[in-house]
Amino acid sequence: MASTRLKHTRDIAQGKIPINGPQRSSQWAKVRKEHLEANPKCIVCEGTQQLNVHHIKPFHLHPELELDPNNLVTLCECASYGIICHLLIGHLGNYKNINPNSVEDAKIWNTKLKEDNTKES
Repeated sequence: MASTRLKHTRDIAQGKIPINGPQRSSQWAKVRKEHLEANPKCIVCEGTQQLNVHHIKPFHLHPELELDPNNLVTLCECASYGIICHLLIGHLGNYKNINPNSVEDAKIWNTKLKEDNTKES
């Protein structure tokens, strides 16, 4: 429980969530866990560490979509290719930004990363 409060406080400080935003559903933890079980890799780099369940339409603006599986994607924060996928793709480099094209952008970056890996091999 303490780690959850710490993460929430850190997310507020980073601008990921507004201070007075809507409260999470009691079902969020379950939906998040199920999403990560079904989608265990970052959609950008295919990493499996430091995964974040990102809302395509932000929770604080669309709380009705909080639990909608069609509004969720997996992005990581591990910087395995020198980028933090959640920050760059999900938020265009600033957690206060919204990227309505995050899924499309993730596909483009995923393709580029795979092409670069092929060239290096």
